[in-house]
Amino acid sequence: MAHNILYIEDNPDNMMLVKRALESRGYKLMEAVNGESGVAVAQSQEVDLILLDINLPDIDGYEVARRLRASDKASLAYTPIIAITANALKGDAEKALSAGCDVYMSKPINIRELWARVEAFVPAPDSK
Repeated sequence: MAHNILYIEDNPDNMMLVKRALESRGYKLMEAVNGESGVAVAQSQEVDLILLDINLPDIDGYEVARRLRASDKASLAYTPIIAITANALKGDAEKALSAGCDVYMSKPINIRELWARVEAFVPAPDSK
């Protein structure tokens, strides 16, 4: 059975890159193009892992992570969240982690690193 990964990302090029990379490994990618819709998808669907852009057009990824962790849906308190962002300033990783993210990755996205980070939380369906 494929694992459901939610990617909250407003850039269509990044979305396509990650979608192709993860689907090639057997994951099912659900997409949200802003923070509000990402929170809604996470609350209404079964999600095994969340990939979260920090710079979103409506609410930033830090607020998304805080809302997910405070959600009435109990499983979202411990669903892994990987922040993926172009923010690379000193303190950005700590800010993401303190908002509730489990891992911080910087853009541009390195596909091998992405696979490794995702598989650390959710083993690839194709791997035996």
